[in-house]
Amino acid sequence: MSIYKRGSIYWYKFMWQGELVRESTKQGNDRKTRNMEAAHRAGLANGLVGIRDRKPAPALADFLKEDFLTFADTKHAAKPLTLRYYRQGSEMLTKSSLAGVRLSELTDQHAQEFARKHSSLSPSGINRGPRTLRRAVNLAYQCGKIEKPCKVALVAGEHQRDRVLSQDSDCGGQVQGCTSGAANDPAGQRLAPRQAPSCWIP
Repeated sequence: MSIYKRGSIYWYKFMWQGELVRESTKQGNDRKTRNMEAAHRAGLANGLVGIRDRKPAPALADFLKEDFLTFADTKHAAKPLTLRYYRQGSEMLTKSSLAGVRLSELTDQHAQEFARKHSSLSPSGINRGPRTLRRAVNLAYQCGKIEKPCKVALVAGEHQRDRVLSQDSDCGGQVQGCTSGAANDPAGQRLAPRQAPSCWIP
């Protein structure tokens, strides 16, 4: 059993058939909280009550189609290459065995399985899927669709290209301009409003 306090009120939480149950007791007595949790567990076991205030997490493919790609269209409207990257990653995931897995059930083992099945690709090609998966589960967490995002490891061996700019180069002025622009735009981005998931605030 797990109880904890929010302010002066006790809450309890536990897992039941793969779903997280979290309830406020609306009072400040820890003993009563434990009794209430035990009663709730017993009610679930006897089929007397259902899991309240918590919808099952959507399957990965459904979330990618209905929420993530809409988010990506808005977030990366000015970055067509980034948008294409996430669209390709979403397509890879949708065609994989992960498509029907609920977001709440995803683990890094699923990402590793995905990588094994795409081992014929380069590390960069493989990581298009896990990197998209990582971004998607983080968005689902921000939207409140899952209690906690799973960790998703990437495949090692990607080639990284770094650019070193000298102060005397023509690019130096560009860097200075970017710094100035960031100061005038605290959000770091100016996006035209588009349709986006209700949980996401640009």
